[in-house]
Amino acid sequence: MMLCFCVVSGRVRVAVRLRPRNAEELVADADFADCVELQPELKRLKLRRNNWDSDTYEFDEVLTEFASQKRVYEVVAKPVVEVVWQKMATMSVLDGYNGTVMAYGQTGTGKTYTLGRLGEEDTADRGIMVRAMEDILAEISPETDSVSVSYSQLYMETIQDLLDPANDNISIMEDPKTGDVSLPGATHVEVRNQHSFVDLLRLGEAHRFAANTKLNTESSRSHAILMVHVRRSVKGKDLALPSENGNTSNMLKTLKPPIVRKGKLVVVDLAGSERIDKSGSEGHTLEEAKSINLSLSALGKCINALAENSAHVPVRDSKLTRLLRDSFGGTARTSLVVTIGPSSRHRGETASTIMFGQRAMKVENMLKIKEEFDYKSLSRKLDIQLDKLIVENERQQKAFQDEIERITIQAQKHISETERNYADALEKEKLKYQEDYMESLKKLEEQWAKEQQKHGAGKTRIELKDDGLVKTPREEILAVSSVEEVAEVKRLLQEETRLRKSAEEEVSNLRNQLMRWKRSEAAGNSEISKLRKLLEDEAHEKQKLEEEIAELHNQLLQISFEADETRRRLDGGVAGNVPSGLDSLISQVRHSQLRDSGDGEKASMAKLFEQGVGLHKILTLLEADDADVRIHAVKVVANLAAEEANQEKIVEAGGLTSLLMLLKTTEDETVHRVAAGAIANLAMNELIFVSTESNQELIMAQEGIRLLSMTAANAEDPQTLRMVAGAIANLCGNDKLQTKLRAEGGIKALLGMVRCRHPDVLAQVARGIANFAKCESRTPSQGNKRSLLIEDGALPWIVQNANSEASPIRRHIELALCHLAQREINAKDMISGGALWELVRISRDCSRDDIRSLAHRTLTSTPAFQAELKRLRIGYG
Repeated sequence: MMLCFCVVSGRVRVAVRLRPRNAEELVADADFADCVELQPELKRLKLRRNNWDSDTYEFDEVLTEFASQKRVYEVVAKPVVEVVWQKMATMSVLDGYNGTVMAYGQTGTGKTYTLGRLGEEDTADRGIMVRAMEDILAEISPETDSVSVSYSQLYMETIQDLLDPANDNISIMEDPKTGDVSLPGATHVEVRNQHSFVDLLRLGEAHRFAANTKLNTESSRSHAILMVHVRRSVKGKDLALPSENGNTSNMLKTLKPPIVRKGKLVVVDLAGSERIDKSGSEGHTLEEAKSINLSLSALGKCINALAENSAHVPVRDSKLTRLLRDSFGGTARTSLVVTIGPSSRHRGETASTIMFGQRAMKVENMLKIKEEFDYKSLSRKLDIQLDKLIVENERQQKAFQDEIERITIQAQKHISETERNYADALEKEKLKYQEDYMESLKKLEEQWAKEQQKHGAGKTRIELKDDGLVKTPREEILAVSSVEEVAEVKRLLQEETRLRKSAEEEVSNLRNQLMRWKRSEAAGNSEISKLRKLLEDEAHEKQKLEEEIAELHNQLLQISFEADETRRRLDGGVAGNVPSGLDSLISQVRHSQLRDSGDGEKASMAKLFEQGVGLHKILTLLEADDADVRIHAVKVVANLAAEEANQEKIVEAGGLTSLLMLLKTTEDETVHRVAAGAIANLAMNELIFVSTESNQELIMAQEGIRLLSMTAANAEDPQTLRMVAGAIANLCGNDKLQTKLRAEGGIKALLGMVRCRHPDVLAQVARGIANFAKCESRTPSQGNKRSLLIEDGALPWIVQNANSEASPIRRHIELALCHLAQREINAKDMISGGALWELVRISRDCSRDDIRSLAHRTLTSTPAFQAELKRLRIGYG
C-alpha cells in the first residue's frame, strides 16, 4: 500500500552525441566538411546550412566524437540511476523514483552502441545498460533489497519477450490512478550479480530483429525496452520490546512499520529512423521500416503536443507512445541522448533529430517518490516477537513453579526437623526428671527407714518428779533429731517442687517454640498461596497480551488495506499536482472521494477506525509524548479529513482544535506539514457542522490564521509551506472572513511564502490571491474601497508572475488580475504598477476562453483603462 508521494517538477534532459566518420564516409566525404560543429564548453551545436550560414542549438550536454562511454554514462544516465554528488538532493531510481534513459537518432548513428554495448572484449566499451546495473548492484543490500529485470522488443506493433521468444504477444497494462505502465506478461528475472545480467542481455540481443541495409550492416528493426525494478528497504527504528512487567504501552508508542521504496529504470533503444531511398529497404525490410517510422512519428507528435501544452496528447496512436507515457509528461526522471552523424549527405535527418531533441527539452515531468509500508515484514517481526514472548513467559513460569516447589520442600524439611528435635528434647527432659524424681524418692525412703530403726531401738523413760512427768535427756535428744529430719524432708520437698516447676516451664517454652514453628509453617503456606496467585495473574496477563497483539495485528491489516485505497484516491489531491483552475483543488479532492457504489467489500477509513481504534482514541494520541506516535496519529487524521463524510465527526470530536494546538505546541516540521494538510482539507468544506459556524469560521475563531502564519514563518520544507499556503488559500475563498483574515496577517503570510520559490508553493499562493480577489469583486460593501491585496503590497508580485512559465501559477494570477480590475478604484494602482499591459495580454493570448473574455470585458467597461489606452494610442474595443 502506498505511503506517500513527494512531487517535484523536472524537465527532460537532452544530450547530443556525435558519431565519428565511418570508413565509407572517410572516402565518400573526403572533400566535404562536416555538417555539424560542436562547442562542448558552451553546450552548443551549429548545423551548417551552407558554407557561410548555420543554425545554433543549445542542449544540456554536447558530446563530441571523442567522448568515452564512461563520460556518456556519467552525464546521461548516472543522475537518473543514482546520486552524483553527495550533497545533492537525490531523485534517482535508487531513491524510489522512476527513471528513463532513451536513445533517438538516424539508423547507424550509434544508439545501440551507446546503450547496449556489453564490452566483453574491452570493458571501456560497456554501454549504459551494463554500467547502470553495476551501480545499482553496488548500492543495494542483498539481504533486504531486490532487483529484477525484463527485456522486450516492440516489433511491427507487437511486444515480444526477448528472454522467452515463445512469449510473442505481450499486452500493456496501465494503472488508471497512477498512470504507471507495466508489462505483466513479460518474463521477470531477479538479478543477483553482474555476470548473470550480462548473460541476460546477451540472450536478449540474440533474439532481437536486425537487418543489413545500405546505412547500417546491423540495423535494429525493433525498439528494445529494458525494465529494471529496484526494491529497497529504508532503514528505520526497530520495534520496541515490552518491559519485564508485561507493559505493552512502550511497544505501541514506538511501533513503526518498515518502509520500502520502489524505483523503476526503463532503458529504451529506439530503432533508427531512415529514408527508404537511402537505406534501400525492400520487401519485408521495407514493411519493417514503415512500422518503425510510423511509431517514431507518433512519438514525435506526442512530444510536440507536450512541448506546446496542448490539451490533447495522442498517446494511444502507437504502442511505443503508450509504453513511454510515464517518460514524457509523466512521473519519471527522463534523460534522452540523440545521436547524429557528421556527414553532409544526411543533413536533413540530422536536422530532424536535433529538432526532436529541442522539443523534448520543453517537456516537464512531475517526479514522484514511491514509498510503501512493509506490513508483511512488520507482521513477521510481530510473530517472531510474540513467539519470543511466549517462550520467555513459559520459561519464567517454569522457573517460578520450580522455585515454589523448592521453597515448599525446604519448608517441609525444616518443619519436620524442628518437630523431631522438639520431640527428642521433650523426651530427654522427661526421662531426666523421672530419674531425678525416682532417685529423690529412693533417698527419702532410705533415710526414713534409718529413722524408723533409730526410733524402734531407743527406750522412752518417764519419771515422776514432783507430781509430774519429766523427760530424760535421751528423750530430748531424740525429739530434736526428729525435728531436724522433718525440716530436711521439707527442704527436699521444696527442692523437688522447684525442679518440677522448672521442668514445666521448659515444657511450656518448648510448646511456645512449637507454636512459633507452626506459625512459620502457616506463613510459608501463605507465601506459597501468594506465589500461586501471582503465577495465575502472570498467566492472565500473558493471555491479555496475546489478545492485544492479535487485535493490533488485525488493526494493522485493516489500516494497510485502507491506506492503500486512500493513497490511491489522494494521488491527485493536496499531496499531488497543483490544480490548474481556481476551484479545481476542491473539485479534485471531492472527486477523489467518489467510489463504486456496489463495492461492498471496501469499508471507508472512518468506519474502519470507528470499529477498530476509534476516532477519540486517535485524537488522544495527538497529545502523546512519543514523536513517532504523534506523527502516525496526525497522518491518520489527515487521511480521514480527506473524506467529506468524516469531517463533521472530526470537528465535533475536537479534532480541529487538536490540529491547531499541534501547530502551536509542536516543533516537529513533519507534524506541522501533515497537520496543515489536514486543516487545509477541513477548510475546503463550507458546510455548517457545529452550531451555526462553518469549518472555516471555526479555524478563524481559534486563531488559525495566526498559527498558520507562524508555521509558515518558521518552515523551510517546501511541502510544509505548500500545505500551509493551501490552507490559507481555502480560507481566502470565504466572503465573510476577508477583513478578519487580512487583519490577522493572512495576506502577509501568503506573500512571505514566495521566498521558497518552489512552483507548488507559488501555485498555492497564487490560488489564495485569486480566491481573495474573487471574493472582493463580488462583495458590494468593498466597491468603494481600495483592494486589501493592493494595500498589503501584493500587486508587484502579481504583475511579476502574470506571465509565469508554470501554467497553474499563470492561470491563477491571470484570474486575480481580472477580478482586481473589476473594481474601478483599483485601476489607478494597476496602471501605475504595470498591470494594464498584462490585462491586455491576457485578453489576447490567454489559453482559457473564460479568463480571456473576462479580461476583455473588464478593459472595455472600465473608463480609467479606456482613457489610459487612448492616451497611449493603443486601439482597443
